[in-house]
Amino acid sequence: MSVPSPAPGAGSLPAAPGGALDDLRASVGLQIADETLLRSIAGGLAEVEKLLREVVRSDVQAVNDAALHLVEAGGKRFRPLFTLLAAQFGPKQDDHVIIAAAAVELVHLATLYHDDVMDEADMRRGAESVNARWDNTIAILTGDFLFAHASRLVADLGTDAARIIAETFGELVTGQMRETVGPGPGDDAVAHYLTVIAQKTGSLIATSGRFGGMMSGAAEEHIEALRRFGDIIGTAFQISDDIIDIASPSDELGKAQGTDLREGVRTLPMLYALADPETDPRLIELLSGPIADDALVQEALDLLRVSSGLDRARVTLSDYAQRARAELTALPASPARDACESVADYLVARTR
Repeated sequence: MSVPSPAPGAGSLPAAPGGALDDLRASVGLQIADETLLRSIAGGLAEVEKLLREVVRSDVQAVNDAALHLVEAGGKRFRPLFTLLAAQFGPKQDDHVIIAAAAVELVHLATLYHDDVMDEADMRRGAESVNARWDNTIAILTGDFLFAHASRLVADLGTDAARIIAETFGELVTGQMRETVGPGPGDDAVAHYLTVIAQKTGSLIATSGRFGGMMSGAAEEHIEALRRFGDIIGTAFQISDDIIDIASPSDELGKAQGTDLREGVRTLPMLYALADPETDPRLIELLSGPIADDALVQEALDLLRVSSGLDRARVTLSDYAQRARAELTALPASPARDACESVADYLVARTR
């Protein structure tokens, strides 16, 4: 798959329209004061979007429609964004960076198709999920289709990249298996959960940063710092979402509150609450399984908001954000490093 190659050098990617720049500023709390960097990242994302739509197209109409469904639904595109941002730490800005950014987003989209089947979800990104619009079989096969195309893209990046994405696939699947099976007898439920989200979310964001550094020719120590930052910040993203699902009202969430409660998923604030002997027995009773009734969901949310679980989850999130910022000290001072720091700050600020 060929991609138009920008001229070498930072800031050489095509300029994006003003609306795209505004969207980029708002995305995941990313703060980029440097206009050259902002246009470079926004232009790169425009190339990624173009490649995503090109690579998933199929002569089979059913495959084409299902594969484009989530691509066109949009999303934050944080993984390709981080790939492009990580590429700022190397001297090269070429089509390999764009291909890598598109590949990690394809992997992410593929996992969403599979997740919707496992969660029996009806909506995804404000649109009807593929399993609801078609059926579970179509959703699973479409996810496999996207995984295949992601592998094909990465194959053009060399054997090291192919090995890394294969290892990442393994982490994603292992994390999902851990979550499905649950902690074993005697296992610490919090430690188990943090391992699950590190594998399910952190691993692919870590690969995004690693790919950006690799494809741009960054120094090895900088590539490793980007990988570690991505791993930690990915876990922090999930903890932040866990907190917001409980603490924020529906009109701010843009979706129904208490999604995890309805699915019977015990997130970090819930696990902390269950581990506290002072927790209201009524909350422990409500957290014993999925909750279908809206009134009971609201009761559980009210109890969780005044429990120690929410405060302890915020402390854990702050710790992860601090650890992520510490990893960035290995990178040279630059607008790109400042932008990465702004993401860590945002994840904490959004939960208060």
